[in-house]
Amino acid sequence: MSNDQYYGGQQYDPYANGQQNPADVTQTWEGQTWDTQYQPAVSYDQVQAARAAHAAQPPVQAPEPQDAYPQPYDHRPYEQQAYEQPYEQAHEQAHEQAHASHGGPAAYYAEPVAPVAPVAEVAVEPVAAPVAPPAAAAGEGPAYSSPTTSGNTRITDAQRARAEGRSPIIDPGMRPAALTAVLGLLLAGGASLGPYGLLVPLVLLQGLTAAGWFRLNGMWPARQGIALAFLGGLVADAALLATGREHAAAAILGTLGVWVLLCLVLQLRSHADPDERMYGLMATIASAALTVVATGNLGAAPDAVVVGGIAVAAAVLARALPLPGPVSAVAALLASAGAGIAAGGLTDLGSSGALLGLGAGVCALIGLRAAAYDYPSRFVHMTAGVALPLTAAAPAVYLLGRALA
Repeated sequence: MSNDQYYGGQQYDPYANGQQNPADVTQTWEGQTWDTQYQPAVSYDQVQAARAAHAAQPPVQAPEPQDAYPQPYDHRPYEQQAYEQPYEQAHEQAHEQAHASHGGPAAYYAEPVAPVAPVAEVAVEPVAAPVAPPAAAAGEGPAYSSPTTSGNTRITDAQRARAEGRSPIIDPGMRPAALTAVLGLLLAGGASLGPYGLLVPLVLLQGLTAAGWFRLNGMWPARQGIALAFLGGLVADAALLATGREHAAAAILGTLGVWVLLCLVLQLRSHADPDERMYGLMATIASAALTVVATGNLGAAPDAVVVGGIAVAAAVLARALPLPGPVSAVAALLASAGAGIAAGGLTDLGSSGALLGLGAGVCALIGLRAAAYDYPSRFVHMTAGVALPLTAAAPAVYLLGRALA
């Protein structure tokens, strides 16, 4: 049966009263569209007019192509937009003119864009460079700093001084020289009182020698090594007092041999690296040897100790004067010889005290040179700089005192 309904012999049409059939109506998009199928009807006259208008217009300069590689990141995005805006406007104008030449409405293909005001440049303050520490003035004395204490973790101050063309030698100065002179006078005064009067300043000298040598080698803290070296000096003193002054050489050399063997045994039990172990072994043996050698003041003749102590005091004070290097060294030697003559006149040595004083002065300058080497610190100057001149002069005092007596 057909779906059509008949009324009075005629076919019924629901859209006969003026309504449109939805199937016969084509939907169109009333707004802006990117549909390429829509082509407006253009007459021949319009085409000829558009071609004439297009030929009369000046050619549009195409924008320069951008680089193929990405530009580095710019921290000014608004300025970048301001620079890119002329390129976008030129592109839109070319697009409008191309569509207007074909008769299409240009308003459908490009919308007016409000010009973007250029962003004012922000003043960037330059970053301040790190301020270098002020250099020490010439009259303020040497600049002290702590050297390397373990391993080769950084460049030492001595290496930096050599690289910059400066000398790694810093003399102790007048204050350590004054302390050395005081200690030398104490040794001379104690020797005139007897062996037990000499023992007190001698023990102080040995303690400064043990601590100063370890610090001079850049090893701190080194309490065990300092205690071991200082104990060696005390043992040598006790052995010399027990055996007598005539057996001083045997007591000193015997104690030194035992202490070298003891240092070897203790370092073999260390768990440090081989290089550090060898370095610590050499520093401990050298410190113990110097501390034991200082006992020579106790084994020398009392008159020789008096002359030697006064000569060393005069030498270090003359060396600390602000004179050129060679002139200062010559002045120190002359001062030690003169002090030896003066002190020899007070004792039984007489004029031979000049030779003893000169020998003690040479050894004192060697000790000062050792304390000033390798960019030492103030602690080194106040320990090794005070003790090493007297400690280094002990063998000369002992040997020359026995020879001249």
